[in-house]
Amino acid sequence: MKLRMIKEAYEKYILPKLLDKCCSTKPVNYQRKKIVPHAKGTILEIGIGSGLNIPFYKKSKVEKIYGLDPSPELCEMAKQAAIKNEIDINFLLNGAEEIKLASNSIDTVLLTYTLCTIPNPFDALREIKRVMKSDGKILFCEHGVAPDDKVIEWQNRINPLWGKLFGGCNINRNIPNILLESGFKINDLEQMYLPSTPKIVGYNYWGNAEI
Repeated sequence: MKLRMIKEAYEKYILPKLLDKCCSTKPVNYQRKKIVPHAKGTILEIGIGSGLNIPFYKKSKVEKIYGLDPSPELCEMAKQAAIKNEIDINFLLNGAEEIKLASNSIDTVLLTYTLCTIPNPFDALREIKRVMKSDGKILFCEHGVAPDDKVIEWQNRINPLWGKLFGGCNINRNIPNILLESGFKINDLEQMYLPSTPKIVGYNYWGNAEI
């Protein structure tokens, strides 16, 4: 009982601020700037978190934004970011495995540092495919498994503890393979280690994909 209370307190009061801090470093924000401004039309941001992408939206391209996240605490932080940046966002307090939107309704799905954390990424991508229009796109920027054997060894070793500390985040997922195995076609894919970032969490994949 005591351990459960500690866990709940950590997830409610400490984890949201920790995630906000870790996901807003200069190298990570530089990656966001590469991806977010390309979002257009009716947009679904999966894992909006504390709203770190919000300042990078190009408002002239936006018709409507849905921001999905299962954390009430993070959604509240994102609402404040939306107010600060004077942008309207429709918040969906839910996991990505069940998206409460109509089929064939989304032009752009935005995924930044999210596929690492979703418990069932294949179920989530199945739902994403359902809500996307036939000509819609996924814009993604994710960290994942590194190309070097020694780094992979450390990623696999640390991953169980890392997930417990950082809300279920996995540092060793093969992001391109997950997208391809879910039936998406990757149009553009770039990858590299982020500067000034530990290699076990700093290998990034980014680009876009379509059905």
